[in-house]
Amino acid sequence: MEDNKKVVFSGIQPSGSPTIGNYIGAIRNYVALQEEYECFYSVVDMHAITVRQNPAELRQATRNLIALLIACGLDPDKSTLYVQSHVPAHAELCWILNCFTYMGELSRMIQFKEKSKGNENSVVVGLLDYPVLQVADILLYQTDLVPIGADQKQHLEITRDVAIRFNNAFSPTFKVPEILIPEVGARIMSINDPTKKMSKSSDDPNSYILILDKPEDIKRKIKRAVTDSDNEIYFDEENKPGVSNLITIYSVMTGKTIDESVKDLSALGGYGAFKENVADAVIAALEPVQKRYNDLISDKGYIDSVMYNNAMKASYVANKTLSKVKRKVGFADLPRPKA
Repeated sequence: MEDNKKVVFSGIQPSGSPTIGNYIGAIRNYVALQEEYECFYSVVDMHAITVRQNPAELRQATRNLIALLIACGLDPDKSTLYVQSHVPAHAELCWILNCFTYMGELSRMIQFKEKSKGNENSVVVGLLDYPVLQVADILLYQTDLVPIGADQKQHLEITRDVAIRFNNAFSPTFKVPEILIPEVGARIMSINDPTKKMSKSSDDPNSYILILDKPEDIKRKIKRAVTDSDNEIYFDEENKPGVSNLITIYSVMTGKTIDESVKDLSALGGYGAFKENVADAVIAALEPVQKRYNDLISDKGYIDSVMYNNAMKASYVANKTLSKVKRKVGFADLPRPKA
């Protein structure tokens, strides 16, 4: 780690293929951050199993996500891109921090309350406890900054509370992380319900465009995208949310401003040509990412080396923190046998 760089941590779940909303809203930001910060990006497969997973599919999805993140521009020589379960310190620190986290804090977490509602007798303990694993994820790397959206602030608040509580009980051990507010960027909405954010967890595959969607699928989905009945192309998120969403997608994918995009698209005459040009822009922007991904995923040796080498890099940093924590809570050192 470079001493003069602040540390950024973020976790990415290997559940489903990322959408262009994920690409525009998060992944491109990760790529930019690696130029300025010491970044740890974790594929959080341990978090993924709070929901029952097909083991073979989870293993493959984990490798696929590593390859896709690299294809999108993450450099495993600049960022530490690793798989969470490959660094046992995450689970070890989680257990210790369980003993510094209150049940009341966990039971008040919004996501737990929403997901456990009506299932109180069958909800898994991991769903209640996964915020503590998130705390461990962040604190292990002496993280300065965590890039999060407004809906995740509660998770960083509990991280800060647990870090301060531990530091006060013993002595300064963890950095108390701050929120890294990403630059305001495009917010990509569902293409068949532009009042909702585009999400890969949607039950309707026509509501989102995946980074790895085939060109014919992208064309089909955008052709069916919700617009309106007046057949006029201008940007007005309140009154023309569907049209505005497609203009935003075109703007991001071409690198043009909204005004430039409106000028391009309004000259086409009608929604048919408008949607076709948006689809062409998406296909052209994703083509190099898809090509790079296909090259990477077929190179098993390279992906293996990235996963191994970065797990070692992450483990080195994580274990330094973990050893301090173990010492402070009173765990006995492992004696070395005398020669």
